[in-house]
Amino acid sequence: MRRSVLSAIAVLLLVGACGCVDETASSGKLDKVWGRRGLSEGRFQTPRAIAIDKNDLLYIVDKVGHIQVFTTDGEYLRGWHTPDIENGKPCGMTIDDEGNLVVADTHYFRVLFYKPDGTWLEDRTIGGVNGQGEGEFHFLTDVVQDSKGNYYVGEYGEHDRIQKFSRDGKFVLQWGGHGREPGKFVRPQGITVDKDDHIWVADACNHRVQVFDETGKLLKVWGEHGKGIGQLSYPYGIELDGKGHVYVCEFGNNRVQKFTTDGKSLGYWGTSGRREGELHQPWGLALDSQGRVHILDTYNHRVQRIRL
Repeated sequence: MRRSVLSAIAVLLLVGACGCVDETASSGKLDKVWGRRGLSEGRFQTPRAIAIDKNDLLYIVDKVGHIQVFTTDGEYLRGWHTPDIENGKPCGMTIDDEGNLVVADTHYFRVLFYKPDGTWLEDRTIGGVNGQGEGEFHFLTDVVQDSKGNYYVGEYGEHDRIQKFSRDGKFVLQWGGHGREPGKFVRPQGITVDKDDHIWVADACNHRVQVFDETGKLLKVWGEHGKGIGQLSYPYGIELDGKGHVYVCEFGNNRVQKFTTDGKSLGYWGTSGRREGELHQPWGLALDSQGRVHILDTYNHRVQRIRL
């Protein structure tokens, strides 16, 4: 009995020395780890965006502008490079309803379109001009498409806003602006859309999630900065499973949290580190048809697959 009490005290002291207390144990289960650092086929140099298509193929882009396609088990299928990378690299992607890969080409102020085989649809490009006018961009963060074919593009820097475009790339409207109050953004890094065409935004540097309708009307806001369960630290990626759950990838807390749509935490997975089951500043995530979560373990240059 005395030994067990002393052991419990030792654990409490150790947790206290680390400066934070986990309210619950990690509730996720590690399923697979794959990938390593490098420039050749199948390797990554700081992967920053991930998308998944209807066939469960993963599209991943890294900091050398290398877009690669994999199976969910990490088998390399094909790859290509974005047209330019000298100024910077993409950090957001989605698959549209035509099966095209749509890329937020961050530092070139444009949205790129590719066929699944890597053919660049240059005439489909949206933007390309650095500015604050309609259809102009500063640094793009992410892009998504709603059920009507409209595209929503996030950006940060001078503007911190969301712009909406029609299927053929024409400007429709915009909302947001730099700020802390509801409806404003400080780096809207991750964007996704639900079945009602509500736009979900991971407002990264405000450490919260904001939800809007297709006209930019604010519907809900939740989240606060912190390390505790239910709190957020630099949420970079956000995805919905269509079953009432929201998955948020936290760059600052090195974890993925699962929430209800009202912001109640249902569990988390991940902690800071280099070993399997640990994360180092993850940028994004994707959900496959089996409900598995694929996490971009960015500064470990790999992908980890979990169930949460």
